[in-house]
Amino acid sequence: MEAVLLDPAGECVQRLRRPTHKESYDAFMRQLLTLIADIRAVSPQPFTLGIGLPGLSIRKADALKTATASVLNGHDLRRDIMQQLGQPVWMANDADCFTLSEAVDGAGAGATTVFGVIIGTGCGGGIAVHQQLLSGPNAIAGEWGHNPLPGYTPERDGPPQPCYCGKTNCIESFLSGTGFARRYGEQARAEAIVAAAQNGDPRALAHWRHFIDAFARSPASVINILDPQVIVLGGGLSNVSQIYRDLPAAIVPWIFSDTCRTQIKPARFGDASGVRGAAWLPRLSRRRARAAVDTFSAGMLS
Repeated sequence: MEAVLLDPAGECVQRLRRPTHKESYDAFMRQLLTLIADIRAVSPQPFTLGIGLPGLSIRKADALKTATASVLNGHDLRRDIMQQLGQPVWMANDADCFTLSEAVDGAGAGATTVFGVIIGTGCGGGIAVHQQLLSGPNAIAGEWGHNPLPGYTPERDGPPQPCYCGKTNCIESFLSGTGFARRYGEQARAEAIVAAAQNGDPRALAHWRHFIDAFARSPASVINILDPQVIVLGGGLSNVSQIYRDLPAAIVPWIFSDTCRTQIKPARFGDASGVRGAAWLPRLSRRRARAAVDTFSAGMLS
């Protein structure tokens, strides 16, 4: 669990990290409240509060559905935190927070439309237009990771890949760091496979080339529909510099254009981007309402 405090200019004043307690909902709540208190000790002045979580808010009952922190399932965390603190709380999933941070003052700063992608344990995504998160009635805007891999064939992509969501051949099963390592078929971490490919290992190199091919097909459908100016990559695999050399040209055959002017960029703020985006949530909501934005803001990310 991580917390950050931003000053009115968006500069980081304080950043804290703690191991996340997932043994029970009450333990998670206590830890979150303790972290907020630790931030408050640094900043006695009032601050707004945004929270980012891996998972989705089910709007019908404001309950949470999350694959990585199951103790939160079915609980209205936002309501419970507001009752404890007596102040408003904004909440979004971690990929949306990542996207917002990079759209405001990160790698997508100045772009009208930004598609943020996390390729780590999972494969989340978010969309920001004019520095505002795009959200719809299902609260799933940008969740490209659970679309089927475009153009899948067993000959090209290997045997069908089951996904924890219950579907088969989700993009996440191929492009996440977890899926990348699992499909290699050995007890090897993604970093080791990439290193072997860069050293010319034939099997690892073939695996990498397929990864780029599958990766190119996947955002191509997003480009055809959304046509973002920038796609920002985060998560562990986004640190592989070879992606930014191989991916742009590989996308071109899959989009409805002779060239691809969408820029593919690594996140400016790295693994701090998600928690920064959580801190931006209330501030941008207030900006949308044309209220003054002159307070400190805290973000929490689990």
